[in-house]
Order: sequence, then C-alpha cells, then structure tokens
Amino acid sequence: MRYTHMLLPTTKEVPSDAEITSHRLMLRAGMIRKLAGGIYSWLPLGYRVIKKIEAIIREEMDRAGAQEIFMPAVQPAELWKESGRWEQYGKELLRFRDRHNREYCIGPTHEEVVTDIMRNEIQTYRQLPKNLYQIQTKFRDEVRPRFGVMRSREFSMKDAYSFDADNEGAEKSYAAMFEAYERIFRRCGFTFRAVEADTGSIGGSFSHEFLVNADSGEDAMVYCAACSYAANLEKAEIAEPEEEQRDDDALLPLEEVHTPGVRTIEEVSGFLDVKPRDIVKTLIYSADGKTVAVLVRGDEEINEIKVKNFLGADVLEMAMDDEIRSVTGAPRGFVGPLGIKCPLISDYSLKNMVNFVIGANREDYHAKNCNLGRDFSVDTFADLRIAREGDCCPRCGGDLQFARGIEVGHVFKLGTKYTKAMNATFLDRDGKEKFMVMGCYGIGVSRIAAAAIEQSHDENGIIWSMSLAPFQVIVTPVNMGDKDISEKAEEIYRELESAGLEVLFDDRDERAGVKFKDADLLGIPLRVTVGAKQLAEGRVEVKSRKTGDVAIVALEEAAAFIMKVVEKEMPAAMEPPR
Repeated sequence: MRYTHMLLPTTKEVPSDAEITSHRLMLRAGMIRKLAGGIYSWLPLGYRVIKKIEAIIREEMDRAGAQEIFMPAVQPAELWKESGRWEQYGKELLRFRDRHNREYCIGPTHEEVVTDIMRNEIQTYRQLPKNLYQIQTKFRDEVRPRFGVMRSREFSMKDAYSFDADNEGAEKSYAAMFEAYERIFRRCGFTFRAVEADTGSIGGSFSHEFLVNADSGEDAMVYCAACSYAANLEKAEIAEPEEEQRDDDALLPLEEVHTPGVRTIEEVSGFLDVKPRDIVKTLIYSADGKTVAVLVRGDEEINEIKVKNFLGADVLEMAMDDEIRSVTGAPRGFVGPLGIKCPLISDYSLKNMVNFVIGANREDYHAKNCNLGRDFSVDTFADLRIAREGDCCPRCGGDLQFARGIEVGHVFKLGTKYTKAMNATFLDRDGKEKFMVMGCYGIGVSRIAAAAIEQSHDENGIIWSMSLAPFQVIVTPVNMGDKDISEKAEEIYRELESAGLEVLFDDRDERAGVKFKDADLLGIPLRVTVGAKQLAEGRVEVKSRKTGDVAIVALEEAAAFIMKVVEKEMPAAMEPPR
C-alpha cells in the first residue's frame, strides 16, 4: 500500500477527553475517529488491525471445533422476557419499538438468540455437543463511555456458545475454549493472566477473565505469590483465619457511650480514640426484598457481589432508612448487632476480635467492649469483604498480591440457566427429556487492539507485535525527489510485496524526520530506510521498532533478511483449522 493512496490522517493534537495512552495514540495514528459518545469509526489502518485479530480468533476457534454463524443485532423482547433478563439487564440494554409497536433491543450479547436456534434445531443427544460462534457488533448503553474503544457503547465482539448433553461434556467444552483463548492471546503477543471472576449479568456457576497486564487497566487482578491462584478483585477469595484461643478474663464489660452526631468510622474512631480496626460496621441490606444485616471490621470494605452470591439473591440494595429503623430502632450511623430483628451474617474479619465498638441501636450512642458470643451471636461467618494486598491466599495461605489488567476475554459455565428458562431440551439415550448444558465465551475484538497499545508503546508511539501490526514493514525513502532513491525504494517495496509481506511504502514528498516520526507513531515493526549514503554503498538500513536495533544490509540480501525477521517474530498458527 502506498502512503499517498491511503486514508491515514495522523495528527499531533488529540481531544482533551482522551484520558489513556491507547485512546490518544489511536487518534493520533489515524486508526479511529469519534462519531458520538462511545461510538467510533475505524479508519483503514485501525481496521487492518481488527482484521488481523479476527483472523487469529477464527483460526483458533475453528481449530477448537467451533462453527461460525452470524446472528441478528436486533433481537425481539419476547426472547429476553423468556430468559428473565428484559428488566434484569438494566439501562445498558438499548430498547426500542418498531413501526408496529413491537419491542426490540440491540444485542449486547446473544445467549437468548442462540438458545432459540438450538431449541428449534436439536432433538436428541446424537446432535450434541455443538459450539457456535460469531464475530459481531454489540451495543451496551454505558452510562459513562470512556477510554476510547476500551469502554465504548458500540464494539466488536466474538461470542461463542457451547451446548452439551451433560455437565461432563460441558466441562470439556469449557476446557477447550479456555485453551483456545490462551492460544489466541499468546498469538496476539500479550503478557496475560487468566483469573477467576464473577459471572455478573451473564449468569452461570463459574467464569474466568483473561486480563492483559497493563498499569492503565481498569481491573485489579489478585494473585498468589506462592501458587497459581488468581482472581479479579470482585471474585478474590480470602482464607478463613484460624480461630485463636480467647481469654475470657480479658473481656471488658459492655459500655454505652454518648456520641452525639458521630456516625462514620472516621468520626467514631476520632471521638472514642480507637483505631478503625477496633470498630465493627453493621450494614443493613435488602436482598430480594428481605432484610439482612452484614458485619465487617471497621477498616475493611464489604464486597457486595460476595454478599449477593452468598445469599443467592438476584437484587441486593442498601436498605432504606425506614427499613433500618424497623429492624434496629435506630437511624443510619448508630446501627449495631445487639437485639437486631433480622438475620445477621458476619465477615471472617470479626473472628478473633475482642472488646470492639459497635452502634448501640440508639440515636447518638455507641457501645464499647462488645464481644461475640457474650453480647450477641451471628447466624454464620463467610468471606464477604474486598481483598487487600497481603491477605492470605485461600488455596495455600501465601500472600495475595495486586496488579492491574485489561479484560480482553471472559469464559462462563452457564449450566442450564438459559435452557431451563427457554425450554431448550433434547432426548437422552433413554428417551428422557433433558435441558442442554451451556457455556458462553466472549472476546472483545476492538478492545484487544487498545489493550495491545496499552501494553506496548513508548514516548514516540505504538509498538505493534508482528501478528497484529497493520503492516509488517514500512519502506521509507528519505528523499522522493532523488530519482535513484525513489526508484530503489520502489523496487524494494515491490520485491517485499511479491514475497507476501504486508508493506507500507511512504512515498510522500516529506522531510525524512517527518516520515521517521510517523513510522514510530504507527508502530510498524520494521522500517527499511533508503538513503543516499547507504545506497551509494549498495546497502539499506533495517530498524526494529520494538528494540531500536539497526542492521545495515546489502541490497541484494534485504528481502531475505526481512523475511527471516518477520518469520521469527510471527507467532505460529498452531495447526490449520480442521
């Protein structure tokens, strides 16, 4: 491709709302342009990267036995009402009515549509297992789209859905997709980690996120320094502490203290001259309309996803003021566990606490020297708080550590969540009707492009891996007005293209410095510079964008040299698709 023929509008200026590196560089490199909030057009350079990503995904999905389909973006409300997600999904689901006043949505995901296909086409166990995938545009009406294509409303996604006759088969399908994802992200050139994750609005029993290591990542990943355990912050478990022997003689008498207007942990800590870790917070929730109290140490934070999952609730919300008064007799800020009129569960952090401070369930009062067992009891203990660096690993007891990451893929064990709701059944070997067992597997195609830039860039621009680069080589004549230079550059360009390489020929009539800056900004892995000095000696310069290493190569050896470098840096496609 000739630079002068390409729509490649590089720029030095970027909008002030471009907060992260990938957003700034994608705009500067002419990869994307904003159409509306969270909605972007992909220009030629950017779309070449997207096609590279799609090709890798297709090869590995086909290799894993999945079959490509294409489902409509517009989905009828009836399917979503069958699954129960029409209201549950929330405002991210873009709903509309057609001219006949029928309700539809723009698909943020396709579980309902694919389940509808399978319930109409599958009759017996002999037709299972099946794994169907698509690469399609999705729309989620994000309340605050940001970070360019990293958190956009419209985006490209690969979603796959497996259907099996039993849980054993579903486990095999999940494992096959997990391995396919590892191959995909290795071929993209990523440093990444698979972590346990919450299933969120998709549902199901278990899931893993694939997080690309990046300091700018929105997601915190928690991992053990001593074993292979890893999870995202929402899911990260904390080991139950060993119970310590309590000296009952050290327990002080319960004492009410007047604390006028003192409500927050910081205020109570300062007023009573105690540390936050010596206070117990009592939080009142409404779980599917039922009131429950949750206890946690004052310096810790409740993980509401853990609470929701522990209770098996569909909806978990902080209780309203009148609900709090009805079970405690006190206003918010003075609530404690004594005499509370609802189920009481406690985080592990309360174990081994003695003589702690609580709300006295009386306005403007707290209680000192409260103790479990003596003054109140809880219904159960559980892991209910947000993990912190240095907590104990739930698998081996080692120290948990934190890193930042960008989610690029998510795999789910859905079980029969959708097939039961939508009556997707088959006849087993004994002629009995059973529900198909599902898995769901997503990859953010457009997000991969941004994540690659976040993980690999410098002060000059993007540094693409050979597998994702829009072009593998850029040929840069330093002076197009010099006939010898321009003709030799043209010859090299044609030779490399004939050899099957993807080449950008910078045939602009620009100064060499401008061309070099643009080449660095675009991040093309290899730059071939054709200049008067080297050309006079029958040589050209080949520079690596990643390492900065420069090789001076004889003209007659240049094509072979470049081919060898490309082959060395290109991760192999594991096997041809079957």
